[in-house]
Amino acid sequence: MAASGKQITVALGIDPGLANTGWGIVERDGSRYRCLAYGCVSTSPDMELSRRLKKIRDQIAAVIERYRPTCVGIETVWFGQNITAAFATGQARGAALVACADAALAVGEYTPKNIKGTVVGTGDADKHQVQYMMKQLLGLEREPSPDHAADALAAAMCYLLNNGPTSRDALR
Repeated sequence: MAASGKQITVALGIDPGLANTGWGIVERDGSRYRCLAYGCVSTSPDMELSRRLKKIRDQIAAVIERYRPTCVGIETVWFGQNITAAFATGQARGAALVACADAALAVGEYTPKNIKGTVVGTGDADKHQVQYMMKQLLGLEREPSPDHAADALAAAMCYLLNNGPTSRDALR
């Protein structure tokens, strides 16, 4: 609880991917939002699949241990045209969700269109627009990079803006 009596919530956002799983930590204090950290878990295609998934789980668990979020916003798998890529993304998503379950985090699952619509205002926003809006909404000096980390920050913001006493209107 903040000194002002307002509830502080720390959310983890995850943009899953087998090659790159973005993560971001956003703190909400009343109607104020602050980026605590962001990054990306990268795995090599030369690694055995089980090792890649373990690395994702272990590194997401380390982020959870360090920042102690109470909730997570995670992107759902989008199938599109490439079923093979969607399957690999689903495996990475599962590894990240195991780390979240181990920490008993509340989970919000959002489609890419829902996340973009929440933070940009249109579900058809491109990666640069998401990066730009994360810079603006979180008061960052520069756009978060790589784009996987920006997408993860957007997933955390989506959770915070859709769950709790503060609505998107508070950002205006």
